[in-house]
Amino acid sequence: MGKVAEKAEKKLKFTKEQYLTWYESMLLMRKFEEKTGQLYVQQKIKGFCHLYIGQEAIIAGTVSATKKSDKHITAYRDHAHPIGLGMHPKYIMAEMYAKATGCSRGKGGSMHIFSKEFNFVGGHGIVGGQIPLGAGLAFAEKYLGTDNVCVCAMGDGAVRQGALHEAFNMAMTWKLPVIFVIENNHYAMGTSVERTSNVHDLWKIGLAYDMPAKPVDAMTVEDVHEAMEEAVARARRGDGPSLLEMKTYRYRGHSMSDAQTYRTKEEVEEYKKQDAIEKVLTTLKKNKWIDDAGVEAMEEKIKAIVDESVKFAEESPFPEPHELYEDVYVQQDYPYIPNE
Repeated sequence: MGKVAEKAEKKLKFTKEQYLTWYESMLLMRKFEEKTGQLYVQQKIKGFCHLYIGQEAIIAGTVSATKKSDKHITAYRDHAHPIGLGMHPKYIMAEMYAKATGCSRGKGGSMHIFSKEFNFVGGHGIVGGQIPLGAGLAFAEKYLGTDNVCVCAMGDGAVRQGALHEAFNMAMTWKLPVIFVIENNHYAMGTSVERTSNVHDLWKIGLAYDMPAKPVDAMTVEDVHEAMEEAVARARRGDGPSLLEMKTYRYRGHSMSDAQTYRTKEEVEEYKKQDAIEKVLTTLKKNKWIDDAGVEAMEEKIKAIVDESVKFAEESPFPEPHELYEDVYVQQDYPYIPNE
């Protein structure tokens, strides 16, 4: 069987409902981020801002392969993750506006999105800082005797941090239920992977720890789902962590201040031909699961949600001065001794 036929057969594993969910989720992430970029240029949003445009399939495929009680943690390119997990984007937009109604009460901004309700544990500004935290979250789940896993995402640049190796070693030694995800969009800020490492296939780093590891076409949501599903099953069985190198691409710069002089427009356009959202839409249309009217209705629905998010952020109040001293300490929710 040829590769094209294999791909077609694999896509039949997923239902119409799954494809519609993927399409709506990824389209919402895309349109929200596009609006965020516009508002940043208008100086409605300030500080650092990193957009996820082009990488949406990683989140969509991860969410469909995990359950609501699983934990998720990432770096500062973090607006789309909570959207995929189900948070209404208005709370993310309000956070970027530094408003009190934001998911981090206006104190975190673009790089520090959090949600206890949706088990999204950040949003971290320190490059690679979330990697040992992800291992720690997985340790907590194992200590408490749950079957939850932690999905710990990082960029290809964060792989250079020494904390990664310490976390990998501990995670394998203790068989922690963590899936390490490298969102390899080829450029750490403006430096390509080829210029920073002799190992260009980043998934191979896991092999040094006997950690199951593999590359994944992250411009294809089905591939993301299947790779994540396999890794999650391994973690839930108690067999320990996995490393997935999600090969993706960001269509916009590293941040809003990035002039993108390190790559050509032709390169970006070539990757856009592999767009994950368009692939899902093609599958929906091919199977007659959506028509032009359905696409238009979906786009109008997404536009309304994004417009509502902007309105909510614009009309929300800024935090009161006394709130500066709140949330410094937090009540520990976990018991000190796991349930028998």
